[in-house]
Amino acid sequence: MPEFSTLAAVDLGSNSFHCQIGRVVGDQVYPLDSLREPVLLGAGLTKDKRIDEDTQERAFACLKRFGERLRDFDKRAVRAVGTNTLRVAKNASTFLRRAQAALGFPIEVVSGREEARLIYLGVSHELPASREKRLVVDIGGGSTELIIGSGYRPQKLESLFMGCVSYSLRYFEDGKITKGAMKQAELAARNELQPIVAKFSRGNWQQAVGSSGTVRALAEAIQQNGFGEDAITAAGLDRLRSHLIKAGDMDKADLAGLKPDRLPVFPGGLAILNAVFSELDIDSMGVAEGAMRQGVLYDLLGRVHHKDMRDVTVAQFMQRYHVDALQARRVGTLADNLYRKLTAESGEPEEDISRSIAWAAKLHEIGISVAFSGYHKHSAYILANADMPGFSRDEQTRLAVLVQAHRRSLNKVAKTIDELEGDWDMVFCLRLATLLLRSRSDVALPPLAARRQGRKFRLAIDPAWLARNPLTVTALHDEIREWDRIDFEIKVPGLEEPEAGELALAS
Repeated sequence: MPEFSTLAAVDLGSNSFHCQIGRVVGDQVYPLDSLREPVLLGAGLTKDKRIDEDTQERAFACLKRFGERLRDFDKRAVRAVGTNTLRVAKNASTFLRRAQAALGFPIEVVSGREEARLIYLGVSHELPASREKRLVVDIGGGSTELIIGSGYRPQKLESLFMGCVSYSLRYFEDGKITKGAMKQAELAARNELQPIVAKFSRGNWQQAVGSSGTVRALAEAIQQNGFGEDAITAAGLDRLRSHLIKAGDMDKADLAGLKPDRLPVFPGGLAILNAVFSELDIDSMGVAEGAMRQGVLYDLLGRVHHKDMRDVTVAQFMQRYHVDALQARRVGTLADNLYRKLTAESGEPEEDISRSIAWAAKLHEIGISVAFSGYHKHSAYILANADMPGFSRDEQTRLAVLVQAHRRSLNKVAKTIDELEGDWDMVFCLRLATLLLRSRSDVALPPLAARRQGRKFRLAIDPAWLARNPLTVTALHDEIREWDRIDFEIKVPGLEEPEAGELALAS
């Protein structure tokens, strides 16, 4: 990947959409421009978990404006991510297609823990260097992330299904605030926190830090209205709480320093932060400037500078699941060479294609640690469901599908692969590489050539070599039959027909 002097991050949050542009200087990113719009995506979720039309149109209009600002950017220098609302919305896929068209760049939906990792990355780069363990709390529109880390390394990550938008809508309808409603919201948040209290309580960290708009809004309200001084304290939160209950309505709260778009979601954020303070025994919390969008920028910088977190994750998975690294390298090298020959007329493969092949080759056997029988399905299940730092949900899905498709039946994954443009070529190359390298040794293979036209593959292998390798011949016939079942044709000139009664291989 080429290096870029300017990078951009787009954060499609459940409350606000952000566009952050930064200038790259060495290993640092310095802010150049920032855009924010209170889209309230989470508030547009209907009871059946669909984003309503009005909210969608508001989101698309915002993304078109962001798209204009990013129009001259290389697509590799921009990363756009969606969070909780897009994780839960039933019409997320339809929304994303239109959203990507409006923005002009792909949009990834990240898992809760990946969101937490990116938040910590952003916060840690904006705070002074310290060896102390930090607790970072980020209250978003639909979820709350909690992270404990040291330096730039997160150690514990959690994402909880509670946010300032969802809680404000549920407990403080039309901005009405009562003592009972506040207590109910706080109890609900405390209940969400209960399973993680042991991991995140006070003895596990030395400094507490809050990030993003909700925490900053609460801090400003406390300071500018005389409820506290520099940091957020339990006492300051309690005074703010009493003030809101006495007012009874956000429109009557008369809080200095509070932006109008924050009013509808403010009480839900306060209830959640009160619960966090109570359950985790926090006395005081600082406020960080960094947030998820800065984390996305630094993660993108890592990819540009060949320090991709995804590579680290793949290496960790290989170690965790005791992967045969030599075999993984053999399969990856051969699959990549085949892909280049298969697509030679299209020029050099895109970097994300080459990396997908390499990752799939490195991880295709992790399921053996579960059971050899059907290990490709075990591998796919792990990759589809595990926490994989650096990977978006779509990237994990693609990787899982490639790995499941590398052997045995193609029927079960054919529909999914049809939807992933260009992935049939990768599947063909991975399957052929594992077939030819079944001996798990550095065998001397003959020169190979391959090309594809529509649903027809043509593979050229030296017939004399085939004659000396009858096991491979049988495997190739099995492979031809498997592709035929999904209406693909594979032609191998010089491949003799199998003898009558020849048994199919158990691969």
